[in-house]
Amino acid sequence: MKKANWLLLVLALALSMFLAACSGEDDSGNESDAEGGSDGEDTEESSGGEGDSEQVLNLYDTSEIPTMDASMATDTVAFQWLGSTMDGLYRVGEDGETEEGIAIDHEVSEDSLTWTFNLREDATWTNGDPVTAHDFVYAWQRAVNPDTGSEYGPYMLGGVVENAQAIADGDTPVEELGVEAVDDYTFEVTLEKPTPYFESLTTFGTFLPLNEDFVEEQGEDYALEADSLLANGPFVITEWDASGWKLEKNEDYWDADQVKLEEINVDVVKETSSAVNLYQTGEVDRVALDAEFVDEYRSAEDFLTMEEPTLFYLKMNQENEILSNENARKAIQRVIDRESLVNTLLNNGSLASAGNMPQNFVFHPETEEDFRELNGDLFETNVEEAQELWNTAKEELGIEEAEIGYLGGDTELSKNMDAYIKDQLENLEGLTVNVQAVPFQERLDRDTEMDYDLQNAGWGPDYIDPNTFLNLWVTDGGNNKTGYSSEEYDSLIEQANNELAQEPVERFDTLLEAEKLLIEEDAVLAPLYQRSRAYLWQPYLKDVTFNQAGPDFTYKYAYIDGKE
Repeated sequence: MKKANWLLLVLALALSMFLAACSGEDDSGNESDAEGGSDGEDTEESSGGEGDSEQVLNLYDTSEIPTMDASMATDTVAFQWLGSTMDGLYRVGEDGETEEGIAIDHEVSEDSLTWTFNLREDATWTNGDPVTAHDFVYAWQRAVNPDTGSEYGPYMLGGVVENAQAIADGDTPVEELGVEAVDDYTFEVTLEKPTPYFESLTTFGTFLPLNEDFVEEQGEDYALEADSLLANGPFVITEWDASGWKLEKNEDYWDADQVKLEEINVDVVKETSSAVNLYQTGEVDRVALDAEFVDEYRSAEDFLTMEEPTLFYLKMNQENEILSNENARKAIQRVIDRESLVNTLLNNGSLASAGNMPQNFVFHPETEEDFRELNGDLFETNVEEAQELWNTAKEELGIEEAEIGYLGGDTELSKNMDAYIKDQLENLEGLTVNVQAVPFQERLDRDTEMDYDLQNAGWGPDYIDPNTFLNLWVTDGGNNKTGYSSEEYDSLIEQANNELAQEPVERFDTLLEAEKLLIEEDAVLAPLYQRSRAYLWQPYLKDVTFNQAGPDFTYKYAYIDGKE
């Protein structure tokens, strides 16, 4: 979102769902995990049909849905279920490609600034209204209108769609946004600049349409419960409270013939042990495993792992006096044993990370080399070097001892991860780390307010382009929330997304340089790992696509076959 951004706040092993995004996420391996995926490969080979079994899918998640308002969503739980109940211009398809949503095709002007989307005429809202170009105009204007208070609207549209940033800043009327309903089924978008990833961007949740009459009628209650929602996608939320939610097939969906599942039921379950018990008793059809259970089930026929382009790292608030010191941040980078973290604590195929770009995500446009391989590891774990850097930092700060807060999660998995990182950090002589375990929504709020010192956060892609990871850290970026500001870094991102936007080789090389500045030189983040997830997955659950960007999973084509 993905993508997303989301993005795109992730905390600890059940790490928070960052904005992401995506956008943000929860690294417990459930639907609350952030945008991202394995290369869009199906978890089961498609048989191209529907089984004779009851078409009811039972799942769980570790957090409830904070909102289903596409303008206000910032986390992967919301973006997962927005993607399941709504169609935008395009949807995330197999292998990271886009597939038809409300748009059947589009044309791009010679200067790459004007995109004209031709919309299907058979798409309807669940109240019977047709889905039209006016719904996209209203939704995109609402997302950047400062009165709305959207975080992702300015982040996703700003600098991309004409006048979006000026509107978000309150300098230009919302009607000046570069969107127009040429007629009911022709939607025209004017971009601020050529944007190589714009088609992929349109699959993200912030760009979904909204029915103006319905939204305005609901007012502040819009998208807070099942009765205050409209859908235009494969499924409809019919029940929703703090304990879980239920989706039913949308019989009026334009592509309903492709939708096999009749129901999706999701319960909120925070402990992996409880979720495993539910799986073993047949009450859920899939469970994400933490290290405690991986070895126990690794040889099981229904065990599988999935690598995804989702990164986790320590965010360091540079408004904190200690973390404003570059040497202190570099010490924190180098003191954590990331290999032990992934091999012992996670034990699910996750990879130690030493950069801000995942492997197997984006590739050089000329040589096709992996971005991650080209830049390599930008630092190494070295406790001795970390201690030297920490001693230098203490001399520069004029201190002998230091206390730093650590914003952590309240699930069992989060607490295990937080305890490990606290132990690693306190190898730095004189450092005390105070962990605060808080609920998911509070983590989101405190990240937004920069009310933290350290936090274990994560990001999955909102769209398939290096920019989805690197644009986060520009000065005053909507998802920066670290206090980091660098004219040099801003300039590199500006060049990549403006004068080099149509020079793919030069653009890619510039983004490689930006990552080195961010991690190697300025030590803005302390990278931890790239996530893989281990599952027990019932073999009768077929054709669930694991996405590289956008919602973690696509259930539109899923079905149950062979369940007793």
